[in-house]
Amino acid sequence: MLASSEMQVRLPAGVALHARPAADFVRCAMRFQASIYVAYGDREADAKSLLTVLALGATGGSELTLRADGEDGPAALAALASCVDDFA
Repeated sequence: MLASSEMQVRLPAGVALHARPAADFVRCAMRFQASIYVAYGDREADAKSLLTVLALGATGGSELTLRADGEDGPAALAALASCVDDFA
């Protein structure tokens, strides 16, 4: 059975999840074996797919829900939370 982890993070005010921030986020997610998803509002995206992450349309100050399924899921979520913090 795969371990599943979830956490909430908030984008810094004035930093939308587009272009460079989205590319950095996806690059970080791709370092892990876990299946990783990011949700904003009622939409969920594969965190390893730049196009689906961009399609979320998450704006600065938005709360995102991160979910990872797999053995390295907790480490993946910690790394992604740090990545989002670094956007500030």
